[in-house]
Amino acid sequence: MHYGQAIFEGMKAYHVDDETIHLFRPKDHHQRLNNSAHRLCMPEVDEEVFIEGLEKLIALDHQWVPKVHGHALYVRPFMFASEEYLAAKVSKEYHFYVITSPVAAYYSEGFNPVKLTTSEKFVRAVRGGTGEAKAAGNYAASFLPAQKAQSKGYTQVIWLDALENRYIEEVGTMNIFFLIDDKLVTPKLSGSVLPGITRRSVIAIAKKWGVEVEERRVAIDEIIESYKEGKLQEVFGSGTAAVISPVGLIHHNDETIQLDQEKIGPFAKKMFATITGIQYGKIDDSFGWTHPISLG
Repeated sequence: MHYGQAIFEGMKAYHVDDETIHLFRPKDHHQRLNNSAHRLCMPEVDEEVFIEGLEKLIALDHQWVPKVHGHALYVRPFMFASEEYLAAKVSKEYHFYVITSPVAAYYSEGFNPVKLTTSEKFVRAVRGGTGEAKAAGNYAASFLPAQKAQSKGYTQVIWLDALENRYIEEVGTMNIFFLIDDKLVTPKLSGSVLPGITRRSVIAIAKKWGVEVEERRVAIDEIIESYKEGKLQEVFGSGTAAVISPVGLIHHNDETIQLDQEKIGPFAKKMFATITGIQYGKIDDSFGWTHPISLG
């Protein structure tokens, strides 16, 4: 606890019918948990233990899975050091738990585009650090700059790279996408960006639609320039909580990008409908992402 060996995952379980609950990409979450564990010198969790544990827990908790479309059961696997020894060293003992909680729809009254701002003083992560791990300390370190951004009327911080303060990496709790001239552009995974499961899903679906996807370094100046030239069509984030979160405004230094601040764009809206349709079993899962849990 004192030395920061703590990791977690965020997942959801979805009501399909009275006989079936869906988990979304649990093996990907298991893999990412173990990647985080490796980075923090923690033991890996066996895949069978992880998957069967989720299946049994959700079967026991199935009455807590909301039946209203858009609502879900949030699932939080987490692990932390628990050795009874006070020293700055790798722990010899760890506890692994999974907790659950019903959650309502993220957008209760329709989509509300978020307002983002860069930070002049703070950085989220540096290449070679723990940015690509879902480590508890990453979130603790982001709270102060997030509070400062919110005090100025912004929703979250859009993080730039720590070395040049120029290249976009991610937003506080989500990965970020830009639709530019009908191309979907997103920052590449460079070691300081969390490899989002929803991010991976967005890229796969976009490619299936025939959309050109670019994973590369994305400079904030490039986004501002594409906006001024009328090439920036949509900006949205992706993550477990909201699935797709439209961005209505981005502020950087003395520049402001103002998109539609009232509603979600058509591309992001279609992406949201497709992912949630797969999660709730309303759309055929041609990717094999859903993991059904039978209650029969």
